[in-house]
Amino acid sequence: MSSHIITPGPYRATKLWNEVTRLFRAGMPLKKHRQNFRVYACCFTASSAVDWLHEMLRCNSNFGPDVTRQQTVQLLKKFLKNHVIEDVKGRWGTEDLEDNNILYRFPSTSPLKPIPCLAPATSTIRRRPSLRDKEGFFKFKSVKKHDKESLENVDPALQACHGGQSHLADEQKLQRRELTAEDEQEIWRDITLTHLQRILGVVSLNEVLDPCCINPQNIIHNMTKVNKHGVVALDDKTNDLPHWVLSAMKSLANWPKYDSEQPSYPGFERDVFKTVSDYFYSLPLPLLTFELYELFINVLGVLQPQCERVAIEALQLCTLLLPPASRRKLQLLMRMVSRISQNVDMPRLHPAISTRTLMVHTFSGCILSSAEECDLDELLATRLVSFLMDHQQSIFSVPEYLLNAISDHIQHLRTVQVPVDSVPKPESGEDVCIPVPMYTFCHQISGAEFEEQKLTSSQKAMEELLEILLTDQNISEKDRRKKLKQFQKQYPDIYKRRFASSARENKTDSRPKIKPPLLSIKKSKAFSIRS
Repeated sequence: MSSHIITPGPYRATKLWNEVTRLFRAGMPLKKHRQNFRVYACCFTASSAVDWLHEMLRCNSNFGPDVTRQQTVQLLKKFLKNHVIEDVKGRWGTEDLEDNNILYRFPSTSPLKPIPCLAPATSTIRRRPSLRDKEGFFKFKSVKKHDKESLENVDPALQACHGGQSHLADEQKLQRRELTAEDEQEIWRDITLTHLQRILGVVSLNEVLDPCCINPQNIIHNMTKVNKHGVVALDDKTNDLPHWVLSAMKSLANWPKYDSEQPSYPGFERDVFKTVSDYFYSLPLPLLTFELYELFINVLGVLQPQCERVAIEALQLCTLLLPPASRRKLQLLMRMVSRISQNVDMPRLHPAISTRTLMVHTFSGCILSSAEECDLDELLATRLVSFLMDHQQSIFSVPEYLLNAISDHIQHLRTVQVPVDSVPKPESGEDVCIPVPMYTFCHQISGAEFEEQKLTSSQKAMEELLEILLTDQNISEKDRRKKLKQFQKQYPDIYKRRFASSARENKTDSRPKIKPPLLSIKKSKAFSIRS
């Protein structure tokens, strides 16, 4: 059965619901079944529907292999409630569904939910004008030509007399407004959302995010106030986790190395785990907040194996938008569940399911949920929490590239507030606008292209190094021979290619030369004592 990835965009949960409904109606096998001495055609049992739908969801890239059978049963109950299916007597809505042999069928009416039509996007991610659009912030007036020419014919003494007043007037005229705290906060917000918009590939973040819920102070706090362990620190300690919850989480994360003062008995770790889970479910709001629900649902569109790096960067930026208290609780929770799921010494916390599955399904509801009941909340939260567990260290680290981009941008805006005399004047009398640096992104390449480029660039660098060893006059001959021997030993192929042409040239020039004929030697007169 063909399926496609639901890309990020508005109403993604509704689109996913329609996609699952379409696949289920098109692929679920229908057979004849006998029940109570009657034969029903084109129907299926609840158990067979659970089997088929569970396998389909596990293989679907929009959900993943962490979907459980119990979640599939819950989804089928929602199918029955929303009239996607009905029992063989035509009943639905108030009926209940269990994992048994009760017969069900598809109704004749279409169960797809309508998707509201969006108005054309007329605005960008900015809710209000940015700094570059504010009148006079980047602009300064140029000095006209006739002003310079009129000053050339003025008496120098008179010019010096009035120089102080004119200079003061020019300073007042050319005075620039400095960056305020509100301006800097706007820069933090705009650059962060610009990067996030490009990663998600949406036309505007207004489609998936309410701009009113973005507090730039949260971004600044989450990126600048981090302790030595990489966890965000809180100014108000009353919003932190209670001491007894932190103690319980440390005990589970470091099991069996826990505080010796704590009691120890069979099943103690299960009681501690229940204490932690009860606290997080007692919180009035999910850790990812209701306001950011639609944004995180859309991030699920990039949680693909081939886009792992992109998904990590998207979640890095999304978690920066959280209130610092929520980000801290989520980060500490993800650290705990990640350690528990990887700890081979941890006893089984549930007799029927694995520890990792227990972690994912226990805390998914208190991490991601919508203010209104959503049909796919459990399935979507499960996939997101599983990815957060596997990549929590990278996701909750401060993105240095973003921090540098924001710092450079603020520094640039501060340096452009300069007197007009230090900037070249244009010929016309029009205002001049200081350019704002633009930030671009690298083009993603395949793994094969990366390996090829890596090999080519490294070989080219080694060839350049060999040429330096051969031509550098500052290296003594003794050191040159020594370094060449080391290079030949470590990179024999490059060394052989370099000297192959030289060897061929030497071979062609090493032909035996014909010796010139011996010159005739004149016989000298024999020496005789008689002569």
